[in-house]
Amino acid sequence: MTRIVYLNGDYLPETEAKVSIFDRAFLMADGVYEVTSVLDGKLIDFDGHAVRLQRSLDELDMRAPIGKDALLEVHRELVRRNGIDEGLVYLQITRGAPADRDFVFPDPETTEPTIVLFTQNKPGLAHSPAAKKGMKIISIEDQRWGRRDIKTVQLLYPSMGKMMAKKAGADDAWMVEDGFVTEGTSNNAYIIKGNKIVTRALSNDILHGITRAAVLRFAREAQMEVEERNFSIDEAQAADEAFITSASTFVMPVVEIDGVALGDGTPGARALRLREIYLDESRKQAI
Repeated sequence: MTRIVYLNGDYLPETEAKVSIFDRAFLMADGVYEVTSVLDGKLIDFDGHAVRLQRSLDELDMRAPIGKDALLEVHRELVRRNGIDEGLVYLQITRGAPADRDFVFPDPETTEPTIVLFTQNKPGLAHSPAAKKGMKIISIEDQRWGRRDIKTVQLLYPSMGKMMAKKAGADDAWMVEDGFVTEGTSNNAYIIKGNKIVTRALSNDILHGITRAAVLRFAREAQMEVEERNFSIDEAQAADEAFITSASTFVMPVVEIDGVALGDGTPGARALRLREIYLDESRKQAI
């Protein structure tokens, strides 16, 4: 079946959807994006993604081409048309396609934003085999730009980080700046010591994860202590457990960091319990 995508107000077969070569995202990485998970045919944490999307647009002085309610309906319609039970909805908004390439922002009165949405079918998303064996992580220097809190399409260095991890026989990388972990290549990073979860505090240094916010809320409700502060790779290697969170992985245990096994080298009980809680609660609140 040909996938149906959404482009600038139209639902089209993916083979018919076209974007200008002058689009600012193509030429300048001048665009933002969000990824919303789908479980049981329903959207997970949509409100959080919509709020963060608007924040990203505001930070870049970019106009929203669609309102929140209409955006929700587009998400639902794409899920319906593509028969998605478990998967993802990708959304991208760019500053549009002016008549020519220029570093100066185009006039928003004459250049319409570009909006694209498409689905990715991911059967078994909630029951990933990786959650049962855990992830192996390497550390790399964080060489990204300084506004990581804006969810832009500038993803070259995170992609390079994933390839570094693959080359090293690992699953992903945690980025390190000034001796402390910032985040994973496409996820937020955590360690657990005793009953305490430690994760970096929100700032311009990291993405303000939607899954992060939900997981920390559920953790506090489960009587776990949460400490938002910097931590080093050495501290992470000495932790009882570690994990990552993202919209596409939910809560994923980490079992090895730079070749050092955590605990007995298997997913920790607390991380697995947080994954279970997150999935159960998210399904209840899905729309």
